[in-house]
Amino acid sequence: MWEAIASNRRRSWLLIGLMGSLLVALGALIGTALAPALAAYSDPYHRTEPDPYIGGLYGAGIALLLWFFLWGLARAGGDSLLLSSVGAQPIEKRHAPQLWNIVEEMTIAAGLRQMPKVYVIEDDMPNAFAVGHRADRATVAVTSGLLRRLNRDELQGVIAHEMGHIRNLDVRFLTLAGVMMGAIVLIADVFLRSLWYGGGGRRRSSSSRGGGQAQAILMLVAVVLAILAPLLAQLLYFACSRKREYLADASGASFTRYPEGLASALEKISRQVGGAQKVNRVVAPMYIVNPLQAGAAFSLFSTHPSTEKRVQILRSMAGAGLADYEAAYRKVHGGSARCLGARTLAAAESAAARAPSAAAESKQDVVVRARAVGDLVAGLANFLLIPCDCGVRIKVPPKFTRPSVSCPRCGREHAVPTRG
Repeated sequence: MWEAIASNRRRSWLLIGLMGSLLVALGALIGTALAPALAAYSDPYHRTEPDPYIGGLYGAGIALLLWFFLWGLARAGGDSLLLSSVGAQPIEKRHAPQLWNIVEEMTIAAGLRQMPKVYVIEDDMPNAFAVGHRADRATVAVTSGLLRRLNRDELQGVIAHEMGHIRNLDVRFLTLAGVMMGAIVLIADVFLRSLWYGGGGRRRSSSSRGGGQAQAILMLVAVVLAILAPLLAQLLYFACSRKREYLADASGASFTRYPEGLASALEKISRQVGGAQKVNRVVAPMYIVNPLQAGAAFSLFSTHPSTEKRVQILRSMAGAGLADYEAAYRKVHGGSARCLGARTLAAAESAAARAPSAAAESKQDVVVRARAVGDLVAGLANFLLIPCDCGVRIKVPPKFTRPSVSCPRCGREHAVPTRG
């Protein structure tokens, strides 16, 4: 697997290098195009002609400074910002024992030195993602809808997929690419808005005796690049992520030794998230299934491969090893397609797929799981849970001030404990 990871890393650095070149080119061209307008404000009497080359250097420098600032901000607290933007809250083992145990198991299977932090998002749409600049300081976040709808094998497949992203260092590169894309979008947006509200430097251009046509051409090229640069950056950003999903699927199948678990989970998630409306557009590409593109036809702007193809590959695996995934990948995509490298396949050992960990769930099992998730969400929202002898668990909201509460089923009064 290390060969595939190294190859993917080289491609990612190449794509990020292209994004960096696009960022610097955009800044330099905007600086060159705006040099006369900026000079008009600092030298209203036109005592000296502006140097477009100096303007280009300033523009490129400002673009790089902005990127370094955003990257430093992302490294200092980017994970926390992403998690807080989706309302994720940290949990301990007592909150969700099964989820915690699965993360522990997959940490060992992935060979990670430290177990990632575990967060839960109160969202009925099933999904999950991982963040972290380092494998030993990573975080796995799952939605309450995921915990409510997936059985243990399916949940294990999703966690194993996210562990694959962490071990393969995908989250680090995607964060870097995302920050760079954000810088490009911000610079282009500020430039276009300045033209709209500031008149594009017509005062200086109209008063110049020479070079007016060249300046107009530069301005036109800068406008075109400012419009196209975010789209090009988005294409490069998405190209960074698509191949990584296949590698994470391969890792997840080998960690769990049960490809069907991940395949079934992907089907359930894609069916549920297709109609999602309120989704954080920054975090959306990091989810196991992009909620903004679930069910849509694959295109250049897709952050993930087709979920249908991902499921088809997993269900075509003869076993649970990396070689089995590669054979299934070639079968689905055609004989010449490759996912893993030759050295990785040569060193890969075959592994038989295991049987399901438990029998098919009954309706009672589903009800019990849904109730446990409801209690978890209530606890994270600071509700007090008071059990009644009749079987009801009374949920007392944080702002409830009365000393006692009655059971809605049997009417028995219960004292409300003091909040710590």
